[in-house]
Amino acid sequence: MQDKIKEIIKVIIRNPKRLAVCIIDNKYFKWISDEKFIRFVYYCRTGKKLNLEKPNTYNEKLQWLKLNDHNPKYIKLVDKYEVREYIRKEIGEEYLIPLLGVYEKFEDIDFKKLPDEFVIKSTHDSGGVVLCNSKSEFNISKAKKKINRSLNRNYYYKGREWPYKNVKPRIVCEALMIDESEKELKDYKIFCFNGEPKAIQVDYDRFTNHKRNIYDIDWNYIPMTLHYPTDPTVHIKRPSKLGEMLDIAKKLSSGFPHVRVDLYSIADKIYFGELTFIHGSGFEKFDPAEFDERFGKWMSLPL
Repeated sequence: MQDKIKEIIKVIIRNPKRLAVCIIDNKYFKWISDEKFIRFVYYCRTGKKLNLEKPNTYNEKLQWLKLNDHNPKYIKLVDKYEVREYIRKEIGEEYLIPLLGVYEKFEDIDFKKLPDEFVIKSTHDSGGVVLCNSKSEFNISKAKKKINRSLNRNYYYKGREWPYKNVKPRIVCEALMIDESEKELKDYKIFCFNGEPKAIQVDYDRFTNHKRNIYDIDWNYIPMTLHYPTDPTVHIKRPSKLGEMLDIAKKLSSGFPHVRVDLYSIADKIYFGELTFIHGSGFEKFDPAEFDERFGKWMSLPL
């Protein structure tokens, strides 16, 4: 037993990120204050001391927002069910993915009434998603285990993103949407700063070999990686309604210092995905690192 503990300690010393992961996923560290938690995990994940007094980079400023930007509107806007009403009022119901049901617990889902293809999501976190491509092949018990695990956790404690602290855990079921690839749904994540779109992240092959390419708002490829690898040889066609997508992002991000507006483009029709106020919890690595500073310059904080 002692040898095993020593080996674990050696692994952590060689890779401090492992310690950050242990703390994030351990319920016994909930008592640590938000600031101490954020400072410690930031150092473990980046190897750098967090500057909250004069934040300069994008990730530093995201940590500052966690501690200082507690707009009560955020609670509904990060809720995957409640945000639908906001979208309906701001840009119209036609941009919403069809809703098949909303449930308090997994047992409430009547699978007999669902179509052959659908998506199950938890409303209060990130990652609590299950796809069904065919009910005849759908593993209900496996889906139940994943969704219940999501329902039983408070996502706020994973990175101390304040908006998630008081979101009511529920389940939504939506129609399964596929784009022109006929195999997946590419995610167009538009980074907005004070109501102005600045960059677009496109996630693709998410369930096989997750990659993401970054573009400017004129659809010029940006040679950088953000957490997941990029591939300049993969030609992602400029969305036919990119202008409308940018207009939507501008409207939905108005009045906020920073928000990532996620949209989908399917057969020349735009659908809303979600709003994210703290991208990657402020821990994702930029390569080259200069882009962390470039994104940071776009964000103005009331310091």
